[in-house]
Amino acid sequence: MLIIGIAGGTGSGKTTVVNKIIKSLPLGEVAVIPQDSYYKDSSHIPPEERSKINFDEPDAIEWDLLVDHLRALRRGETIQIPTYSYLTCTRQEETVEMCPRDVVIIEGILVLNDPVLREMMDVKVFVDADPDDRLIRVIARDCVERGRTPMMVINRYQDVVKPMHNRYIEPSKAYADIIVPQGGNNVVAVTLLTDYIESRLKKAAENKE
Repeated sequence: MLIIGIAGGTGSGKTTVVNKIIKSLPLGEVAVIPQDSYYKDSSHIPPEERSKINFDEPDAIEWDLLVDHLRALRRGETIQIPTYSYLTCTRQEETVEMCPRDVVIIEGILVLNDPVLREMMDVKVFVDADPDDRLIRVIARDCVERGRTPMMVINRYQDVVKPMHNRYIEPSKAYADIIVPQGGNNVVAVTLLTDYIESRLKKAAENKE
């Protein structure tokens, strides 16, 4: 099993990079674990307080569960990935079943921050993008998917997203084996990354023979 971590700032184009990798590899060969699914449950917090939760710091993630699930996949076991609602800031009852695959991608803004998780990765990727471009994407996404107004998004960006990016996310770039500038629009970088994954898979298959 090849484990790939893909990190980068909010709105940097991580999902675009992941989707392009998936499309370039054989169907059913890649499984994606979103970091966002492992946000800690906040149902015990009063609803009016949940809007103040900082989703951009490592303490917001249940890393132990994510690591346990990754180890289970390595053992050939099926896992149940939790689901999280940004509208209620709570973990949902529903889970998503995931079976082991040849390639597992862990994607999220903070996935290069946890040392245990980082040690399990075969390839560590950081998707980089201009801050203004990231902000534009975040406004478009949060207004549609999370019920926020543009001003709410801008205020949160200034108060939380930008300082947390500078404190936690940007420094994690130092752990990356591969940096993808210009996000998912960097065709050359995405192609090189995909070719590298294919070569690793081919080598692994040859070693099994």
